[in-house]
Amino acid sequence: MSLIKTLYTATDELSDIIVTDDGECRVLGFCPNDEQSRCLKAAPHVLQYEYTQAMLLVLLFCQPRRVLVLGMGGGSLVTALHHHIPGIQITAVELRAQVIEVAYRFFQMPRSKRVQVIQQDADQFLDSADLRKPDVIFADLYHGTGVDEVQLRDDFIARCAALLKDDGWLVLNCWNEHREDIRLRDALRAHFTDIRTVMTSSRNWVILAGKAQDWQTNGALKDTAFKLSASLGFPLLRHLGRMRGLGE
Repeated sequence: MSLIKTLYTATDELSDIIVTDDGECRVLGFCPNDEQSRCLKAAPHVLQYEYTQAMLLVLLFCQPRRVLVLGMGGGSLVTALHHHIPGIQITAVELRAQVIEVAYRFFQMPRSKRVQVIQQDADQFLDSADLRKPDVIFADLYHGTGVDEVQLRDDFIARCAALLKDDGWLVLNCWNEHREDIRLRDALRAHFTDIRTVMTSSRNWVILAGKAQDWQTNGALKDTAFKLSASLGFPLLRHLGRMRGLGE
């Protein structure tokens, strides 16, 4: 049985910030017994959570050169994308200065010219964003008590859609209960053409919304998922099997 060590604790105006180590992994939490990020120390680029793995299903639909990550946490998505896609340009927006410090100090997030980290509220960032249009926006805005309501609002969805390229994709991490959110569904349908969802065993509801319809066959998607799985370090094909259209 591994001994869990507490490496770091702090508190800001939002919650606690706790980093623990079980020997193999580092874990970031915002309250006791909470897990916000998990990093495999021997391979920090291999995503450890089902929902973050499912978020990378977007790689079946586009080969992003520029991405925006809203809500960085321990930086697992940033690290994975930086490792797997040569030349990718990543902008990550994180509200909390101490979380940014922790990501670099304890979670092996890359210090790279290809990664720009901005400390700012994501909602405010979208109002003032002055950057080249990304191919993909990943949104995983979370606090100690759950998903931040801002990423469920229709104006948030609209601003993300406006910022994306014409063939861009928005990837949202939500929870099971948000499947019944009519306003969220209506906002997605108003701004996106190709909307797919994945329910994970952890009850995260991952949404992949494309501004243009993707017409690949299931066979083609399976072939790509199989090829990507080896380099990503996890079976992407498993998550593809759970993918459904919005409303299915």
